[in-house]
Amino acid sequence: MKKDGCVACHAIDKKVIGPAYQEVAAKYKGDKDAATKLVDNVKKGGVGVWGQIPMPPNAQVSDADVKELVAWILTLKK
Repeated sequence: MKKDGCVACHAIDKKVIGPAYQEVAAKYKGDKDAATKLVDNVKKGGVGVWGQIPMPPNAQVSDADVKELVAWILTLKK
């Protein structure tokens, strides 16, 4: 999270530019496809899910790191 620059736009418990990781976990709670959706979103970037500020693509981050980060995010609780 820190080494790949995620903390520039995200925090665990508060909105920075992007949503708090706890908000992401709450939004996708119970969604069996959440990990796949989020990994894809982190790698390719996107806009519209959390507002109109786009998330840039993070293609330079390894698939393993993205999967590990997403798995961790989905364990968080508000």
